[in-house]
This record gives sequence, structure tokens and C-alpha cells, in this order.
Amino acid sequence: MPSIISIVGQSGSGKTTIIEKLIPELRKKKYKIGTIKHAFHHDIDIDQKGKDSWRHRQAGADAVMIAARDMFTLVKKSDHYTLDSLELYFQDMDIIITEGFKGEDKSKIEVFRSGVHKKPVCLSDNKLVALVSDAEFNTEVPIFGLEEIEKLAEFIEKRFILNQ
Repeated sequence: MPSIISIVGQSGSGKTTIIEKLIPELRKKKYKIGTIKHAFHHDIDIDQKGKDSWRHRQAGADAVMIAARDMFTLVKKSDHYTLDSLELYFQDMDIIITEGFKGEDKSKIEVFRSGVHKKPVCLSDNKLVALVSDAEFNTEVPIFGLEEIEKLAEFIEKRFILNQ
């Protein structure tokens, strides 16, 4: 199974932006990247009302897959799942990058911008492996600047992909 690294931080810290920059950097090295976005606090529905897949779910299907020529989408009901249970869907990836999931027992890289929040939320978390920030902290984990994406990708490659 691929390693899971969670990009965490408070709302507005720039997690999505870091991931958007990180993916192409890792793709340059020919790695296959899967992502999982934490959305527990939001209702999501990717089915369009009236479409066949929506109708299948409305009829009571617990899982619906839409399979096209070059991709598929799975919509599956679940009362409880963890990152460990979701990684089954990413077996052919080199790494899984999550956005959020700071409560899971997985390695974390926190994104922190001093102009947005007062302090990082995971400094005392033993699963914190790095910070991406515009501020300096007294910590044992490496700190990368907000624009040091290439260095961050190298760190992830060495620690989570090459050491699998």
C-alpha cells in the first residue's frame, strides 16, 4: 500500500494551494498520486438530480459506480470510514496525499501562515513531520517556506515514497 501523508492546517492556511503545487512537482518524477479531501463538515453530492446514477442511489443502492472510457467514480454510503479503509481504492498509487484528517493517526505536514492564524495546530502532535510556513518555530521537524515546493517534494519522496 502507498504511504499516506496528510496536509493539515486551519481553514484558509493554504492547504489546497500547497497540494496543487506539490502534485505537479511529484508528477515530474513520474509518481502516481492519489488525493483524498476531508469534507466531513460539508454535505457533498456529486450525482446530478435525475441522472441514472442519482436514480440508482434514490432507489436504494448503497454503492454506485460510474465507469467511463478513461475514469470511474464511486459513490458509496458509509457510516464510518478511516484513511486506512479508504487506501484500498489507491493500491496502484505511489503516494496518497490527504487534505485535512488532522485527527487521524497519520504523518502530517502542517501549512501555517502567520498573517492568517496565531499558531499552528499540530506542533505538539507526534505525527507532525514538517511545517510549511512563512514563520520560524522552535521545533525539531523541518520547516519549508510557502514557495519551497521542490524541496518539500524531495522531502516527501525520500521519506514516504522511496522508503516504502
